Amino acid sequence: MSTALAVDLNCDLGEGFGRWSLGDDAALLDVITSANVACGFHAGDPSIMRRTCAAAADRGVAVGAHVAYRDMAGFGRRFLDAEPAELRDDVIYQIAALDGFARLAGISVRYVKPHGALYNALFAHTEQAAAVVEAIRRYDAALPALGLPGSEFLRLAAEAGLTTVEEAFADRAYTPEGRLLSRRLADAVIHDPSDVAARCVRMVADGTVEAADGTSVPVRPDSICVHGDTVGAVEIARRVRQALVGAGVTLRPFD
Repeated sequence: MSTALAVDLNCDLGEGFGRWSLGDDAALLDVITSANVACGFHAGDPSIMRRTCAAAADRGVAVGAHVAYRDMAGFGRRFLDAEPAELRDDVIYQIAALDGFARLAGISVRYVKPHGALYNALFAHTEQAAAVVEAIRRYDAALPALGLPGSEFLRLAAEAGLTTVEEAFADRAYTPEGRLLSRRLADAVIHDPSDVAARCVRMVADGTVEAADGTSVPVRPDSICVHGDTVGAVEIARRVRQALVGAGVTLRPFD
């Protein structure tokens, strides 16, 4: 990230299915600068994808493909021991599907971010990380890869010549090693809007975040994720935006 304080604010959107909705996408689109849109494998359907892309385009919000394991029932939060070639093709399929609807809205997919269990697996699972990187490279090598610093995913993406974007999480607890605390553990998600906002300012201004054990973990995020499916998500996102702007941070999509 440049010395002039600036950061992207992203959120997972389009995670409903059919008549079921999840989160207040319309409100969140007024807060964020990038939308990670579900591509139909963990959530989302063609109509939701189309509407989400159109709404993002209307607000000038960048759209990214939020690719996942083929696990609608588990919301993409269960690890799947997928064959690398199959995972590669699944990711290409998802990017292409979303990009079609983005183009109908007069925009295009701007980046790729894995979802849920796939995101976590790509921290250390070299074969799956290589498959996702290969999918991005084959579809469009100009698409940046958004992921967790220190992950195999970003390492292999950089080696493949892709642009890498380091992400931090506004409302997730960290381990001392800089990984995300498992959602199965207590206090994995932080719900107090003031605490979340203060953490985000510290990440951008000081380059650190407090881990679950109280130690300080270095972070230099190009993008900060605010979750849209937690209790009070819209208020948390608004407080984060207000705190960052109040601290002199420019909010904009990453290059």
